[in-house]
Amino acid sequence: MEQSALQAPIGIFDSGIGGLSVLRAILREPINRPIIYLADQAHVPYGQRSLADVRQFSQDISSYLIDQGCKIIVVACNTASAAALYSLRMSFPEVPFVGMEPAVKPAAEQTRSGVVGVLATPATFQGVLYASVVERFAGNVQLLQATCPGLVEQIEAGRLDSPETREILSTALGPMLDQGIDTIVLGCTHYPFVIPLIQEIAGPTMRVIDPAPAIARQVRRVLVKNQSAGYQHELPPSSVPLRMITTGSPSKMADLLPRLLGRSIAVERLTLNVLR
Repeated sequence: MEQSALQAPIGIFDSGIGGLSVLRAILREPINRPIIYLADQAHVPYGQRSLADVRQFSQDISSYLIDQGCKIIVVACNTASAAALYSLRMSFPEVPFVGMEPAVKPAAEQTRSGVVGVLATPATFQGVLYASVVERFAGNVQLLQATCPGLVEQIEAGRLDSPETREILSTALGPMLDQGIDTIVLGCTHYPFVIPLIQEIAGPTMRVIDPAPAIARQVRRVLVKNQSAGYQHELPPSSVPLRMITTGSPSKMADLLPRLLGRSIAVERLTLNVLR
């Protein structure tokens, strides 16, 4: 029997735990829906993989989430959004997809110095989506880019404030600070977890733009548009049913959830053949 729209879960996926930053923001919205979160940790980080590989992973994961009854899917990964969002919408036209877009527009609107730093993965910078955002919104600002090699791996390991993590961020931010940035765009969903460290390095007055709250609001708008939000019985975030799945180690992911999400949740391992 098909699930009603009101009962159908929201599907969220990322290469790893980065999408938990988006999940946190969604949990702050009055969305009374179960959520399935899938971390493709067998293939993390996506940012160093080919766009074709990321596109295939995204297709397989989306197919799985749809089979689990999801009626809306959040691509909580900038790299996957850059590589696959268009093809996902073409492959699954009956399902709304909400993807990540680098927050260049608000950065361009907020900067006073006219110099904005963007932290993202190589695949995000190579994607058509990023080029389109830059063309549309960054005509009057100078954008400085850094890929932060190794940062996703540090965050995946829970090393949010280690000397190695600090060194990666200092190396990326140092030249940008020398050139006068006053705003930083986080172009990877892993990076919000190191905002405290970024602000330690860049200073407390630095604007750091986390796109997750805007994505959460877009999810709510999509649900309202599809008349499937069900706000009449708002649940506190701690009561929203969550199903957590990984293609990697369930125990390692479960160990990080209390720190990153504020909840202890059992994690399942995905045995989908295409992702082994």
